[in-house]
Amino acid sequence: MFSLQFASDTGTVPPERCLFGIMLNVSALLGIATMYVRYKQVFYLNLEEAAILKLNKAGLVLGMVSCFGLCVIANFQKSTLIVMHVVGACLTFGVGTFYMIVQTILSYKMQLTKKSVFRIRLVVLLWCAASIVSMFISSVILYSGWYGVDLIQKLHWNSNEKGYSIHMTSTVSEWSLAFSFLGFFLTYIRDFQKITLHVVVQLDGYSLNCTNPQFTDEPRQPISGNL
Repeated sequence: MFSLQFASDTGTVPPERCLFGIMLNVSALLGIATMYVRYKQVFYLNLEEAAILKLNKAGLVLGMVSCFGLCVIANFQKSTLIVMHVVGACLTFGVGTFYMIVQTILSYKMQLTKKSVFRIRLVVLLWCAASIVSMFISSVILYSGWYGVDLIQKLHWNSNEKGYSIHMTSTVSEWSLAFSFLGFFLTYIRDFQKITLHVVVQLDGYSLNCTNPQFTDEPRQPISGNL
């Protein structure tokens, strides 16, 4: 019978562990870039709204912490240092959920007439919350000791084993939680269609070795290009 594994179980042994770490580190970097662009978008659309600006800053901090947790998951595998792995998971999914809450509130406050994006994000947020509750309850039951010890390091399950159904519930909930996060980021597509990014490089000297004080007082021509 088919047995589903936890997301972390797919990256416990080499070479899968190496690819797992690379993938999550790259995902964390892309997540930070996405959250920063979203932060700047909200900032420039609400320059005179103090409450929204404070909420926006809080969202950025929460998002950065969540991405840091993803790096912890990537570099502290479940089979090597389980405590740090769990800490990373709590930062990623726990703090990440608060990031989703902040962005959902911002969507409600910013879209005064058409609230379709807010409704979509609210549905995804509820999906995320339901996955967290389901995963937490099933994990507590599974690792309570009723079904054996050291189950947290167990990678392969048989359908005839005691606790298999609880394991499957916990596993499906974890994958569901991960996909809810991905789904939330996909809701940014429509907002980001209204953004054009540019890279601007400004020279502060005539050479790489020194800076001419007079040079900084002269009009400088930015070196720019599309991103």
